[in-house]
Amino acid sequence: EVNIEFEAHSISDNDYNGIKKLLQQLFLKAPVNTAELTDILIQQNHIGSIIKQAEVQEDSSDDDDDDDDEVFGFISCLNLMERKGTQCAEQIKELILSRCEKSCEQHVVEQLNKLLNDNTKPVGLLLSERFINVPPQIALPMHQQLQKELTEAQRTNKPCGKCHYYLLISKTFTEATKSSSKRREGRSQQKEELMFANAEEEFFYEKALLKFNFSVQEESDTCLGGRWSFDDVPMKPLRTVMIVPADGINVIMDKLKDFLS
Repeated sequence: EVNIEFEAHSISDNDYNGIKKLLQQLFLKAPVNTAELTDILIQQNHIGSIIKQAEVQEDSSDDDDDDDDEVFGFISCLNLMERKGTQCAEQIKELILSRCEKSCEQHVVEQLNKLLNDNTKPVGLLLSERFINVPPQIALPMHQQLQKELTEAQRTNKPCGKCHYYLLISKTFTEATKSSSKRREGRSQQKEELMFANAEEEFFYEKALLKFNFSVQEESDTCLGGRWSFDDVPMKPLRTVMIVPADGINVIMDKLKDFLS
């Protein structure tokens, strides 16, 4: 058991590759300009943090210096209305609308379309990505810090401050054993349980006014170097899209506190 200490820093130019890698892990093969998105997140670094390994004061040799800068996770927010017209913001809206059309009823598509295009009530894409080996406890201070920064941005009229809604695209899974469930008599409940790669995002899901899933099975041939399975049950990778009212965030933060402490 290796005990690694993590610490948060504000986002800087050096984090470009690490952030982009984590964004690619989220969007997979979807047509989203992750390079441009990473640039924007670095430019607006009055909000957002990255997670790095804490400095270990040892007589370490110089050859492993590149490891010190590895980004293990990050959190930030992209105000889709302020960034209207940038390729990545338009592609993200396009992506979730097209996936919504494929998997939801028409009234949900219309609701999503309206939410994404109402200029009086900006939607912020809340991005919180980390590697699988980073403990979920880190999510609480990261989210709390982000909320502080967003409030401050609103007070000082800086970019990204005024979000009415948050859009989350979560990495989720369900059991991939639909067809073989007949053989296992005991497990015939067809209600598929959704599992979140970032456990805390379940609390956002509970408060979402709009939510839907889409499969990314075709796109994720390798999932961080292994087949996804949970207790040896093969899992089907999904993305869960949700829109959460910004005024519900405090309730979510309280639940996170109880869950993670």
